Amino acid sequence: MRADLLGELGSGGPALAKTLDQAAVALANEMSGGAQRALEMAVDYAKVRVQFGRPIGSFQAIKHRCAELLLEVELAKSAAYYAAGAAAEELPELPAVASLAKACGSDAYIHAAAQNIQLHGGVGFTWEHDAHLYFKRAKTCEVFLGEANYHRELLAQRWGI
Repeated sequence: MRADLLGELGSGGPALAKTLDQAAVALANEMSGGAQRALEMAVDYAKVRVQFGRPIGSFQAIKHRCAELLLEVELAKSAAYYAAGAAAEELPELPAVASLAKACGSDAYIHAAAQNIQLHGGVGFTWEHDAHLYFKRAKTCEVFLGEANYHRELLAQRWGI
């Protein structure tokens, strides 16, 4: 079977780079959704788990953890949504915002998944609970298409920082 060349020989670099940026945007949106769900699971559990006669969500330390996670998740979602818009409109800043969204998404998802397990306590470490599934997926997404540090360095190179 004969293959036909679909363009100029050696000119596929820009198309490949655009495709990788679009894939990073899609992954960033998946990660922000996973981080959101991990946060929801942690908050829901903190409302029903009672310790020392009151829900653990009423303790200041738990409130602070959840509040910090909420900020991280919202940042990741905002970056992912902006990057998706840039991809849809084919804006020139797509390469930069794709890296930004991937880095924010990776950080938020890993942190939210880990905190979800921690807030669930002993049950969060068991196979019977879904918390470990989010952590495994977060670890996979973290390295897929480049880790957060790689994307931060790429972002710095693209913006000349």
